[in-house]
Amino acid sequence: MTPRKLRAATALGAAALAVCALAPAAAASPAGIAWETSCQAGYECGHLDVPLSYQDPSAGTVSVALARLPATDQARKLGTIFSNPGGPGSSGRFAPALTPELHRRFDIVGFDPRGVGASSKIHCFTDPAQLEVLQRALGTFPLTRAAEQQQIADTRTVTDLCEQNAGPLANHLSTGTIARDLDRLRAAFGEPTLRYYGKSYGTYLGETYANLFPSRVGSLALDAVDDPVRWSTGPAPMSYRLRGFEDGPRALESFMDACGARCAFRYDEILDRLEAGPITVTDTTGRQVVVTYQNAIARIHGYLTDARSAPQLAAFLQALADPAALAPASAGGPPDVDSLLGGGATLCSDAANPRDPAVWWDYARRADRVGRGFGPFDVYKTLPCATWDVSDTGRYAGPWNHPTAPILLLANRQGDLETPYAGAQRTERLLGNARLLSLDTYGHGSRGKSACVDAWLDRYFATGAVPAPGTLCAPDRDPFEPGRQR
Repeated sequence: MTPRKLRAATALGAAALAVCALAPAAAASPAGIAWETSCQAGYECGHLDVPLSYQDPSAGTVSVALARLPATDQARKLGTIFSNPGGPGSSGRFAPALTPELHRRFDIVGFDPRGVGASSKIHCFTDPAQLEVLQRALGTFPLTRAAEQQQIADTRTVTDLCEQNAGPLANHLSTGTIARDLDRLRAAFGEPTLRYYGKSYGTYLGETYANLFPSRVGSLALDAVDDPVRWSTGPAPMSYRLRGFEDGPRALESFMDACGARCAFRYDEILDRLEAGPITVTDTTGRQVVVTYQNAIARIHGYLTDARSAPQLAAFLQALADPAALAPASAGGPPDVDSLLGGGATLCSDAANPRDPAVWWDYARRADRVGRGFGPFDVYKTLPCATWDVSDTGRYAGPWNHPTAPILLLANRQGDLETPYAGAQRTERLLGNARLLSLDTYGHGSRGKSACVDAWLDRYFATGAVPAPGTLCAPDRDPFEPGRQR
């Protein structure tokens, strides 16, 4: 946004407030926010300009897009909660209400981190035809040495294009820099300390903020916890160090236990068949779909991130085992490529990784022995970091134990393929002042799945109270019987 447009947008702030659906006239107007004249229903949208580099203020500015969901009870509002949904690379501008009580008593502010969504982004591709190579390399892993060499070559092509075209922003996307942006947002909204809910990668952002600005920590709830030491440092690929693949078999076992007689198939036999060649299934729309081993692992992984998807996972596996069964139709549209690669730049800036792409093969084989299929699926996520030369002088890599106000950690005890439970336990011990609240299910993220967890979130943000050590919550519903309480 140019300075002229910034001044014009600021002058139009009152009009912007009138347009947005929840009539935010009772909410204070934060300083420095350029409010927009249109927004998604229920939200107020704006931008905040922040330094491209906090180490070199003369380098210019970038724009961070945000949206505020006003508290429904403005007269009794307790303040503002900032939110991040994960990633890196995921848009977080339109944050959910979190819980009914938090929506009532707090404004909730989401934002697209720099590099993502409506914020300033990098652009790696100058020709739509260049996307073909990304599509070949994205979200897959090799099963043969020949496929490994092709994936390395495709990945190198993508990272070369990014180095040629992305511009200076690519070297200012570390989580340390994004945490400094978050502090600018806190100050713009007039909050003396930070209230924050972060999920998955959002927990690493919260951990980084807590150790860069320990005296400004108010209430930080970190859901699906990343281990910050393993995220940032170590000789192995970062995606191997986090060891999410260790929770794959645990989550799968929990799913199979809940499925019982409904699951009349042998999981390993399905994978054996897929390793021998693709399987064609018919989905619920009548479409014929060719499923490869890699496709299947990706979908199984996705279903296991939420226990509420158990019926869909059971149907998918049954369709792979029985040609007469119907598979669920796959969901989701094409990814936002620029945001995806902006998130990749964040990850590669944050995490130490080997510079030789050939070493990923051996780490993937080791991981596969622990979590079949899940291991290589996880490990190859960071292959671009071997050949993408991005670095940020604002990177933060510890220490992680600065004393703060209490931080609430949330994790699923039966397995989380993205952020394993053991990592949450390590992080509880690692941070200067943290308390772990566990949910007795598998999946990724705890908010919204248990009245017990949500009640603790309400209490924590209102009063700062944390549960007793070892507190375990039950999920609200059985994975296969949504109407039945557990």
